[in-house]
Amino acid sequence: MFVTYDGMETDLDLGHYERFLDVELPGMSNITTGKVYSSVITKERNGDFLGACVQIIPHITDEIKEMIRTTAALNDNDVVLVELGGTVGDIESQPFLEALRQLRNEEGHDNVMFVHVTFVPYLQAAGEFKTKPTQHSTKELRSMGINPDMIVLRSQEPVSNELKAKIAHFCDVAPEAVVNTPDAPSIYEVPLVLARENAAQLVSDRIKLGIDAENDENTLNKWEVVVDSLKIQDPVVTIGIVGKYVELEDAYISIRESLHHAAAANGLKLNLQYLSSDVDVDDSDAVAEFEKELAGYDGILIPGGFGERGVEGKLHAVDYAIDNEVPIFGICLGMQSMVIQFARRMGMDGANSTEFDKDTEFPVIDLMEKQKEIKKMGGTMRLGAYDCRIIEGTKTADAYKKSDIQERHRHRYEFNNEYRDELTENGLVISGTTPDDFLVEIVELPDHPWFIGCQFHPEFKSRPNNAHPLFASFVKAAFDNK
Repeated sequence: MFVTYDGMETDLDLGHYERFLDVELPGMSNITTGKVYSSVITKERNGDFLGACVQIIPHITDEIKEMIRTTAALNDNDVVLVELGGTVGDIESQPFLEALRQLRNEEGHDNVMFVHVTFVPYLQAAGEFKTKPTQHSTKELRSMGINPDMIVLRSQEPVSNELKAKIAHFCDVAPEAVVNTPDAPSIYEVPLVLARENAAQLVSDRIKLGIDAENDENTLNKWEVVVDSLKIQDPVVTIGIVGKYVELEDAYISIRESLHHAAAANGLKLNLQYLSSDVDVDDSDAVAEFEKELAGYDGILIPGGFGERGVEGKLHAVDYAIDNEVPIFGICLGMQSMVIQFARRMGMDGANSTEFDKDTEFPVIDLMEKQKEIKKMGGTMRLGAYDCRIIEGTKTADAYKKSDIQERHRHRYEFNNEYRDELTENGLVISGTTPDDFLVEIVELPDHPWFIGCQFHPEFKSRPNNAHPLFASFVKAAFDNK
């Protein structure tokens, strides 16, 4: 999951675009079939089509084109990169392919370029690459009226010029427009691979941008520095992510990338480990094994999540970090876990979030009053960017080095203000709040090497060339505390 600044929940691809381009994209940049059909149905109900029968063509395809053009107009962009996901031939992709075919005719040949990304498998037994899948998918595209101007060949190993020439011949593409992007050690090296294949110049020439990619001042020199920083092998800092979805690594991909950015910014190599928080805390053997894993980490990160499963394991990790003075970073549910465990340690036995225990005596985490009235879960979360005021003299202020920030949220439950005074009197520091001081956004412990929890998701704003300050500060503290 990725969340845009204006509160749209999208898939991870949009997050990659933000990280690579160092931009903030609006939610409308993510066009889904559901959005398209919902908009068309609303227009039909409003009488916009004057009673005409609503059809895939022209109504659905027109809506797709309108959404693309609206995205372009939002910031007066010169170029819009449209990624059509899925596989050529999928039934759900057909209206989008047709819309893009129409778009080329309406905008003009020189204003629309089609790039077909295709995988070239290597058969180990035969010792050769097979080009038939590429030929077939290109034929499928052409049967739909779309002729690729460039073909990008994904492969495990580099393909030969002879193979490129063969694909160019059978797919009716200029030989120089067949580009190869073999597997790279890091995703951040892909732009450098594309540069070596002269992809930028090919795009510029095709849609007449007038760019001399070889001599243009907007080169990838700075990006090469970023990539080199991510290749550091020594010294090493070990960070453990203690979460409930560790079996699916993509669940924490934005956090993973943010930790890599932070390590590079500190001149360190990241050794990232995952530990399931789904542990029986009443089983002494299981707890001993759990703590043995925690003992191998220089820093502990507790990510967000929903539901009760694995929460007690997260709480135990917080306890371990406090007792053993291990730097710990809590994000969303991670921050809530910090508050819950702190409350339990100061005598509020059974303190909890009402998400997990509606009858808890000490609901230190709870829904806001206006949310308690909502019965349907969809759309009830605090989503997108919100302003936050940082309190001076805190570790959080040292990290951000400014007093006013804006961060992205994705959660329902909040710090319960009814316990605010009692918790702070016992040592918990509130280091960030909404500008009106109503909602608690960041907490920390001043007498701990690094104990900070934030209600928002800072991982959505981290960039390879600009590590997020909280992540950078956490990784540095973890290394310094080894």
